[in-house]
Amino acid sequence: MHTENESAALELEILSDHPIRVAIQGFEGAFHEIAARHFFAPRAVQVVPCETFEDLVSAVESGTSADVGIMAIENTLAGSLMGNYQLLNKSSVRISGEVFLRVKQNLMALPGTSIADLREVYSHPIAIAQCTAFFRNYPHIKLIEGLDTALSARDVRDSGDRHRGAIASELAAGLYGLDMLAPGIETNKKNHTRFLILEQHLPIVPPHAEKEKISLSFSVDHEIGSLYQVLGVLAAYQVNLTKIQSTPIIGKPWEYMFFVDFLVEGKFSSNQAIDAILPLTHDLKVLGTYPEGRHFDH
Repeated sequence: MHTENESAALELEILSDHPIRVAIQGFEGAFHEIAARHFFAPRAVQVVPCETFEDLVSAVESGTSADVGIMAIENTLAGSLMGNYQLLNKSSVRISGEVFLRVKQNLMALPGTSIADLREVYSHPIAIAQCTAFFRNYPHIKLIEGLDTALSARDVRDSGDRHRGAIASELAAGLYGLDMLAPGIETNKKNHTRFLILEQHLPIVPPHAEKEKISLSFSVDHEIGSLYQVLGVLAAYQVNLTKIQSTPIIGKPWEYMFFVDFLVEGKFSSNQAIDAILPLTHDLKVLGTYPEGRHFDH
């Protein structure tokens, strides 16, 4: 007869023998895949590419092609992905984890190519924006926006054109057989992205951190001090507010939906804190309860 802990360990061991299907926005070699590999290690990851974040969420909701999803939610340089907050709020998926990735951008091209050979470099617009200072030294290179960093790398491989390069991850360079011409070309070396793990049926992912993190969405009365009252109650319940973000409520001019993340660090539980603010809010939704994420450098 197995104890509860032994049964959980046995279940995890069985699961680890089978790759987990992870929906990502992008293609094999994207930073989403790198973040997924870090989060789910040592379990193998089978990437399910999706063209858009809407497709990613739909794949998780249906459960037919993907077991879980991983979605970027904010970046230290580009800020929050507001469309993804709205996607979370209207979907049925729940946040079950998070992971932080230090993003390094790399210039790559076909083997034997030099930077002097390049005439065009392709990548996602955000990746290009993160590397403009580097390319000021190479005015002969035209920067062209694409759908995805990894897709840009794949297209360079498929083109066979030595005048084309891509900005993408080291993983993408390896997957598509490209040479790294210049590693770490991003201007800001403290470029981090936060990714959320999304699931339809909880739990699949076992906890791996001591601190409990809560993500909520809610609106408040369109009156002076309404939000202040909510934040005051959260402070009284000794939670550590780590994020607050607002988005307009469509159809209600000058009214906003608020997205809040907090850590439970005091003597009160998350349920006590949520129950306390419930009378002060409208449409309160718990988007997820999950372990505080770990940080990885890549």
